[in-house]
Amino acid sequence: METLHVAHAVTAAGVVDNAEIRVDDAGRIKSVTPSGRPLAEAVDLWAVPGFVDTHCHGAVGTSFGSDDRAGNLRAVEHHRSHGTTTLFASTVTEPVEKLEHQLGVLRGLVEAGHLDGIHLEGPFLAAERKGAHQEDLLRDPEPELVERLIAAGGPALTMITMAVERQHAEQAIRRFTEAGVSVAFGHSDADEDATLASLDWGVRVVTHLFNAMRGIHHRAAGPVPVLVSDERCLVELICDGVHVVPEVVEMAIRAAGVDRVCLVTDAMAATGAGDGRYVLGNLDVIVTDGTARLATPDGSPGAIAGSTLTMDRAFQFVVQQVGVSIPEAAAMAATTPARWHRLKDVGELTAGRWADICLVDDRGGLHRVIRRGEEIPSA
Repeated sequence: METLHVAHAVTAAGVVDNAEIRVDDAGRIKSVTPSGRPLAEAVDLWAVPGFVDTHCHGAVGTSFGSDDRAGNLRAVEHHRSHGTTTLFASTVTEPVEKLEHQLGVLRGLVEAGHLDGIHLEGPFLAAERKGAHQEDLLRDPEPELVERLIAAGGPALTMITMAVERQHAEQAIRRFTEAGVSVAFGHSDADEDATLASLDWGVRVVTHLFNAMRGIHHRAAGPVPVLVSDERCLVELICDGVHVVPEVVEMAIRAAGVDRVCLVTDAMAATGAGDGRYVLGNLDVIVTDGTARLATPDGSPGAIAGSTLTMDRAFQFVVQQVGVSIPEAAAMAATTPARWHRLKDVGELTAGRWADICLVDDRGGLHRVIRRGEEIPSA
C-alpha cells in the first residue's frame, strides 16, 4: 500500500490541505485525510482525480478501431502518460459494415480493461456541418442501422453523436437511450427549436460545443444558448486555443457551470506523432504546428480535423488561459464527465474508488500520473 503526502487534495467534499492519501493493495483509495505530518514534508503539489477523456480518436499514428491491436494500445498508453486514466475511444464516419468491425475491435479492448467505452461520432451527421467527416457516407439513423450498431457495440458502446434534425432522429435517440447509449447533439444544423426538442427526446451530451453547429446570432439564437442553459445536458469543450478561444471558453463555463462542462481532446492519430500528413477515416489530413486540418485539392487549409491535444494540456489551458481554479479544472477534467457517464469507480478522490490520481502544480502543469495505484511512466 502506498501513501501520498501532498499539499492539497481535491476531493468530493472539498480541498483537503496537507493531505495524506492511502492506497490499498488492490489499487483503490483507502482514505484521504489531513496528515499529521508537517506540511513542509508534503510534496508541494495538488492531487486531483485522474483525467476522464470521453472523446478521443487515437494517438501516435493509430486511429482507434484499427486492426493494429498494438497500435491501439500504444495510443492508450500515450494518453495515459498525459494523465488520462479513463478513456473512451471515438470513431469517425465510415460505412456501417466497417463501423461494426471497428466496434468489435474496440469492444474487445474495453472488455480487456484497456478502454472504458466507445463513442461513435457518425455516421448520422448533417452534411451542412460535416467537419472532417466524409459526406457521401452520412446516413439517416434508420431503425435497422441503429440496431446493428447497438448489437455490435454491446455494453461497450457508451455514446453516439447525432444530428438531431435527420429523419428518424427521435426514434433513434429514444432507442439508443433505452439501450444505455448516451446520445450527443453534434455535427448538426439544427435551430433552437429542434435542439430543445432533442433534449426532450433524450439527448444528454453535446459534442464539442460551438464546433460543427450553428453559431449564435442576435436574431436567431441557434443551438448554443439552449445547450449551455439547459441542465439536462453535458457540454464538451476542446480547450486547445484553436477550436475555441479562451474568452469563449470562459463564457461557456460561466453559463453552464463546471458541473456541466467536460474537457475533451478530440485527439486524432497525429497526437504525439508530430506534424505531417495523416488519414482520418478516409480523408487526408495535414498537421501543421500541431493543428490538424483537412487537405484540400488546391492546397488551402480545410476544416479542422480533430486535434493533437492531450488532457494535461487542456487542464493547463483552462487554468492558465481561462483562469479557473485547480478544483474547477479537476471537476471539468474528471468528476463531471465521470458522473454524467455513470462511471462509478473513477472521477473522485474518495475511499473505495480506483486510485487514479494526477499530481499537478499551482499552474496546472502535470508532474505525475497514478492509475489504479500504479505509476504511469511520464511522456
